[in-house]
Amino acid sequence: MSQVGAPRGRTWSRSPRSRTLRSVAPLTSAVLAVTVLAGCSGEGEEQAPAAAQDHAPAARERVADGGTLRWAVDTLPSTLNTFQADADGATTRVAGAVLPALHTLDERGRPQRNPDYLESAEVIETEPKQVVLYKLNQQAVWSDGREIGAADFVAQWRALSGRDTAYWTARNAGYERIEKIERGKNDLEVRVTYAKPYADWKSLFTPLYPKEVTGSPNAFNDGARTTLKSTAGPFLLKKVDRASGDITLVRNPRWWGQPAKLDSLVLKAVPRTERGAALAAGTLDLAEIDRSTAERIALAVRDARAGRKGAEAALAHGPGSAVTPAKALKSWALAYGSDEERAEEVRAAREENRQAVARYAAEQDGLARFVVRKSLEPAYTQLSLNGESGPLADERVRRAVARAIDRQEIAESVLKPLGLPADAPGSHLALAGQPAYADSSDALGDQDTAEARALLADAGWVPGGAVRKPGGTKADTKADTKAGSKAENTENAENAENTENTENTEKPESTEKKAAAEDRKAADTASDEGLYIVGDDKPGERPAAPRIGPAGPENGTGVLTAAPAADRQGRALLARAEALDTGTATDAGARAAQSVTKPDRGVAGAYAPRGTAAPAAVPAANQALGKDGKALSLRFVLPSGPGSESLRAVGDRIVRMLDAVGIRTQVTKVSDESFFKDHIASGDYDLALYSWPATAFPATDARPIFAKPEPASDGSLLVEQNYSRVGTDRIDQLFDQAAGTLDEEEARELVRQADARIWAAAGSIPLYQRPQLVAARADVVNAGAWGFAAPRYQDIGYKKAETVKGAGRTAEKR
Repeated sequence: MSQVGAPRGRTWSRSPRSRTLRSVAPLTSAVLAVTVLAGCSGEGEEQAPAAAQDHAPAARERVADGGTLRWAVDTLPSTLNTFQADADGATTRVAGAVLPALHTLDERGRPQRNPDYLESAEVIETEPKQVVLYKLNQQAVWSDGREIGAADFVAQWRALSGRDTAYWTARNAGYERIEKIERGKNDLEVRVTYAKPYADWKSLFTPLYPKEVTGSPNAFNDGARTTLKSTAGPFLLKKVDRASGDITLVRNPRWWGQPAKLDSLVLKAVPRTERGAALAAGTLDLAEIDRSTAERIALAVRDARAGRKGAEAALAHGPGSAVTPAKALKSWALAYGSDEERAEEVRAAREENRQAVARYAAEQDGLARFVVRKSLEPAYTQLSLNGESGPLADERVRRAVARAIDRQEIAESVLKPLGLPADAPGSHLALAGQPAYADSSDALGDQDTAEARALLADAGWVPGGAVRKPGGTKADTKADTKAGSKAENTENAENAENTENTENTEKPESTEKKAAAEDRKAADTASDEGLYIVGDDKPGERPAAPRIGPAGPENGTGVLTAAPAADRQGRALLARAEALDTGTATDAGARAAQSVTKPDRGVAGAYAPRGTAAPAAVPAANQALGKDGKALSLRFVLPSGPGSESLRAVGDRIVRMLDAVGIRTQVTKVSDESFFKDHIASGDYDLALYSWPATAFPATDARPIFAKPEPASDGSLLVEQNYSRVGTDRIDQLFDQAAGTLDEEEARELVRQADARIWAAAGSIPLYQRPQLVAARADVVNAGAWGFAAPRYQDIGYKKAETVKGAGRTAEKR
């Protein structure tokens, strides 16, 4: 779907700081005096990751030498330069195998020195300037034989510092802080002096490109997009074949470290929706997969262990499982019946079904050779709230949205069926297991429906508000006067009736006579039994659960306000709703509420046929909210493509949760290609779901995501990567302070304070850590769901075949 309306803001970077192209949103509030530190608990504690790695670790002596591993990527990379804006996951994978990484991440997401390239790397001076001394591995050389040295560091710094605008770089985080780079005592030492302290210095020079790539704008901008003339990793880049969609990496003969176990590593471009078929066909050995493919592999393995072939499996749970004996007999009769035209159609359908069964059976036989390795991906999915304009510009409304959502329920719905830990993330800036992680969500608070309603009421969004005119208008004054007069008359009538009823209790005989008269009068009047007036429902009435179908919110249909009912009933219901929101009720409201049970006759409106049931009453607290004649409705944008089923299911849950507090949503499903570019980045949404990767360097990498937007001269908003378009000076200051201190514990504390403020602002609501599902051939080792850790490419391979004797010993142990 195309973009609706003009973009309300544009992406801009004061200095591109992001190490990873992520997708989250921040906001903030100034009311954080005490709660900001509420979540900073558990300092100094060693916390394990939420889920362990699952990558079939094996010692190198148990890994066979040789072979080719075919590994799926989403697409061939547009560039091989990771510092360009269109770099993607495939770019990163190639760089990890062929270029120097001075620091790599361990299983807890901590940067560790890579001994293949560094003998040491440490801060040797802090005054007057920070100085880092790198001592390089004396065997480290580029594939052309040249030593890795200071010239490569200097060229990369100059390309990424931002001083030379001829370089088309997407980020320069940290490099702009460097003052100079010098050769040390010898060619193996590199001294880097910083103009101002930089805590995340370990994030720099990974990957490190040769000076042939970074030494000139032309080589950087264009030359490195399609080829790398020299590399320095366990693999070499041999070929990029765009026709076949393959990138071939081969063992590097000049590699000085432990040699790669594989002869070659082929990265194959296979869309995720096609990976199940590719795995079954034997054209892939390793691939990240979605939940549906994982479930098929699990079924295939189970069937194989039970001795069931694919054909039997297809009849048990595949395309043939829906064909009962009765259906099969009827189909046969139609296929060979006297109606030739109908018979031809049925025979074609039977043939199509037979092919589907055969295809499924063959795929299940092929999938039985694989296993699913699973962990939690170092990324979280969050709900972004666009605070640039509309109702969400009010942070009370944003907080109400956040307090209406049960994050734990959502996390469990996604992760529990996969057998993965299902704790909702407590931080925007780190994940469980990382040193910087602390649960700061208390700064916002847990799910609380009553609190959400109170926040909305405080912001002026109340039941019936969609039909009220703004106060201060002539129409509003007249309406209030008329309503007040009518309510007063109603109250007087009720008092008179109550008095009459009190007197009648002492005169049962006269009461019986009066009742008989009433019965005779009613006999001459058409009955209203089974009749309801269309539009005479409760103000803002709507079912608590979202409608499914053409009128449902998923089709972008707005909420129409019901026609006003009798004044007495409307005022009574409004008084009841306000009492539920605020916990108080006036005496007048209570008296009005008592009159609701009386039949309301003579109200203008369209009449439903006799016998039509009246709509079920909806609690006032669940009614749609409004303010000054405008309904509270938020536009919820979701991707519509294959592979986004999980996001859409989460979106459905969120719609129901918001509906329960009176917030209506208009769900708009857009193409995957349009989702981010035309909606998230441009600000054309109110609510959206997308993910941010975790980072070992939150002070650097997360800052542009939560930086305070600044107005441009043309009136648009310059947002960096802050797609929720809300931020504060204080959050920016905390990030800058964290990046500028060399005390690691102080830096973590500052990051935690920033996170608590981000929580309180309610612009980004982390929902769950993403599942990481990887299909691998059963004999592939040292590869799978790595979690935080970087792959060690030279150790990936195939397990050595067991000897008969060895296998027997293994069997005996089992």
